[in-house]
Amino acid sequence: MNLQELSPAPGSKKVRTRRGRGLGSGLGKTAGRGMKGQNSRTGGGVRTGFEGGQMPLYRRLPKRGFKNIFAKEFAEVNVASLNRFDDGATVDPVALVEAGILKNVLDGIRILGNGELTKKLTVRANGFTKTAESKITAAGGKVEVI
Repeated sequence: MNLQELSPAPGSKKVRTRRGRGLGSGLGKTAGRGMKGQNSRTGGGVRTGFEGGQMPLYRRLPKRGFKNIFAKEFAEVNVASLNRFDDGATVDPVALVEAGILKNVLDGIRILGNGELTKKLTVRANGFTKTAESKITAAGGKVEVI
């Protein structure tokens, strides 16, 4: 096989339909838009969610609660998952991502107290629960709030 003999798989390349290019093309004159009406015109059509003047669904449904758009979202890590680090290691957001415990740090890291910790670690995070803090210090480690 030579470079000049390479070709795409049959049927993988499809020619784009050019609309409004004469009667013989099958999509000439009105270009598939029909004869008259709002959608046949340039710039025609209605916005998303418009229901022809009927009260739209997003206004008919009841609204409840409050969503704080400024709320910080923390990535949560349990104490039990910190056991994969070596004794005496410093655990920080970068180390957690490299170890594969976290995929994304979000707005910070919060350590939760689920499980047991057997290693002596220095843990640096944005927040700790009281149980997590007590378990880390009980194992001989240190807690540092970033």
